[in-house]
Amino acid sequence: MASPLTQHDIDREIAGRQGGQGDHPARDYAPYRSSVLRHPKQPLMPVRDPEAAELTGPVFGVTDVTALDSDLTSQHPGQPLGERIIVRGRVLDRAGRPVRGQLVEIWQANASGRYRHRRDDHPAPLDPNFTGAGRCLTDDDGRYAFTTIKPGAYPWRNHVNAWRPAHIHFSLFGTAFAQRLVTQMYFPGDPLFPYDPILQSVTDPVARDRLVASYDHGLSVPEWSLGYSWDIVLDGPAAIWTEEAR
Repeated sequence: MASPLTQHDIDREIAGRQGGQGDHPARDYAPYRSSVLRHPKQPLMPVRDPEAAELTGPVFGVTDVTALDSDLTSQHPGQPLGERIIVRGRVLDRAGRPVRGQLVEIWQANASGRYRHRRDDHPAPLDPNFTGAGRCLTDDDGRYAFTTIKPGAYPWRNHVNAWRPAHIHFSLFGTAFAQRLVTQMYFPGDPLFPYDPILQSVTDPVARDRLVASYDHGLSVPEWSLGYSWDIVLDGPAAIWTEEAR
């Protein structure tokens, strides 16, 4: 029986894959163990009727998105536990132009590092006043904003003593449902950054830094919440890394 993988094993694998791979490494990034098992192994299939996917996929209307959807702290009768934060930024194209009417969705763990999901068996407490999901539409300047709770770190069993840094998942839809990008936003100064093979799989350090939000004191609300700014660039050399990008 093989010995459990240690952080030293993972660090050595990461070091061996640094440099020369660009922003987006191979999908079977060995230090991130589950990517080896679930990455696509067959060539892409051509779509003969591009509109078929749109006709059979779910849709949403502008009137379906309300102000309550973007405030994850007001979706239940009580206030959730944890550090209240505001996350705000702009969605931009490669030329720095705002992307209007973009559906932005987020999901995250609670302040204890647990998701409200049946497969999350981390023995941290659930918060009855926090679901951990929200959405909004960007305005005419491409701006989005969420009020939420800073998520906690959590173990994920990739190797012995594996912990994920605090992060928020972001999903962005374009003009059609099939045009979806998924990424993660991290918080500045997290000591777990060097130990996380998911974040380290972005092998270009400049691209990796673009996944980290900036603390914005001007966005903080006195005696209420701290503020973080994070812009999302959809394409071009300054694009935010996404899970599907190549």
